[in-house]
Amino acid sequence: MDTLLKLRPLTTADIDCASQICLAAFNQSVAHTVSADGIATFFKIASPDAFQARMHKDTFMLVAEREDIVIGVAELREGHHISMLFVRPDQQQQGIGRALLHGLLNHVRSNTVTVSASLTSVPAYEKYGFKVTGEISETAGLIYQPMSLSVDIK
Repeated sequence: MDTLLKLRPLTTADIDCASQICLAAFNQSVAHTVSADGIATFFKIASPDAFQARMHKDTFMLVAEREDIVIGVAELREGHHISMLFVRPDQQQQGIGRALLHGLLNHVRSNTVTVSASLTSVPAYEKYGFKVTGEISETAGLIYQPMSLSVDIK
């Protein structure tokens, strides 16, 4: 892992920045693959208010930062489902997503980690070791590929 990269739990002070990172990465890589309904759904999910609400649920959220600047965010829901994994567009392809994933894996409570991967992120998840587990689906305009990763929990 990049020695200058620091992973830490997301705090309420990080929420606006985390939301902006998710929206910027989504707009660059995913928005063109979904309908207007899908874009609206994602904007609701990635809003600061939605992040704030999820902080009080069974969710673990991490940020990656370099020189005190948040550049990535990841979220593990219910100890087994990756619901967010986004890196600032200008910081991608540097191992930050992999570092965030490994950080989340330290907090899993199941031998199977799942993700509903956007179609554009499937190759990245395959590089991380995830396998396709079902048919491409759509919910509220978001198109996704169900995937999973087998892990040994500690």
